[in-house]
Amino acid sequence: MPSAVTICFPFVGDLVGGSHISASSLIAKIDQQRYAPLVIVQNPQGIIARLFADRGIAVEAIPASISLQHGRRVGPLRALELARGAIPLARFLRKRQVAIVHSNDGRTHATWALAARLAGAQLLWHHRGAPDALGLRMVAPLLANRVVAVSHFAGDQAGGLRRRLRTDVVHSPFDTSIQCDRWAARQAILELINAPPTANLVGFSGVLIDRKRPLLFVDAIAALRRVAPELDARGVLFGEALDGMDAQVADRARRQGIGDAIHLMGFRTPGAFWLAGCDLLMVPAIDEPFGRTLIEAMLVETPVVATASGGNVEAIRDRETGRLVPPEDAQALADACATLLRDPAMMEGIGQSARADALLKFGEARHADAIMAIYDDMLHAGAGQETPHR
Repeated sequence: MPSAVTICFPFVGDLVGGSHISASSLIAKIDQQRYAPLVIVQNPQGIIARLFADRGIAVEAIPASISLQHGRRVGPLRALELARGAIPLARFLRKRQVAIVHSNDGRTHATWALAARLAGAQLLWHHRGAPDALGLRMVAPLLANRVVAVSHFAGDQAGGLRRRLRTDVVHSPFDTSIQCDRWAARQAILELINAPPTANLVGFSGVLIDRKRPLLFVDAIAALRRVAPELDARGVLFGEALDGMDAQVADRARRQGIGDAIHLMGFRTPGAFWLAGCDLLMVPAIDEPFGRTLIEAMLVETPVVATASGGNVEAIRDRETGRLVPPEDAQALADACATLLRDPAMMEGIGQSARADALLKFGEARHADAIMAIYDDMLHAGAGQETPHR
């Protein structure tokens, strides 16, 4: 029987995001008789390594490589350092007989794309960012063999990329077996924020960065409290803050006069439990390629109010499996939340419909099958031609 083909999953830095959760889901479901996953991280004692360990996935320490800061563009000098650093990484890939490098986020693309090319391995560039990302437009067509985008929004608008490089759309995977006690989760949040049982909990979940619009979330909670004071709406934000965004959120809440109604909860796991404890999830993000927390909320029957932007419109059918409102509109977010919170029967119906839809579309096995079919195609193309760009 032929030996399994080695697929390398490198990860750079030590900040957990949706890409790591999705990759761990894929690796856990991959057919290891066909594919042998090799997971390497920069910090084997860090949070990314612990995420994989919790799923029973072994990790190895990455060869010496450059640390890149989240959200910072790579300048010419840094690019030169990365090019030099690609040589020992390529040696590592050759030594481990890696057939495909599957990179999952911007910093990993930047660190490992050239190394894959130098090693003679194929590169699957998993794009989870904005469609106008510089790396996707400029680097992927030169170094990647295939691109997978998490949504049509992320993949289809990449200006000419499809003419130079094949791009597939595969929505992110989710554990559809999750079940949470919504009452117990709600009680846990109420206790943490010292709120009465009559309070309505409106959640925000994700890394606190500008694109996810945490400040707009604060403005929307302020508007909700103005239009529906009887609801006693409380905003609970789950996620790690970057670049001082937690201080900005607290300051915005104070200036809006709702400092006691906005609660920064930090990064908490398991995420589904905390989403289940919210009466609603608000997703004010702009140009989000495909938000994980939105689908996780659907799976635990927490109704979602989201902006009609990015990949959100591929996940939600307005008034059937959630609510979609115009982007950058705090009042529209507030009005949609108020309408739902005032109608428990409507909330229950949307929650149930959302779960049924998510169960049908976003399972882990379905995602793994789609990615493994791409691996098969890449290996077949690579065996038949020297340059597998299409």
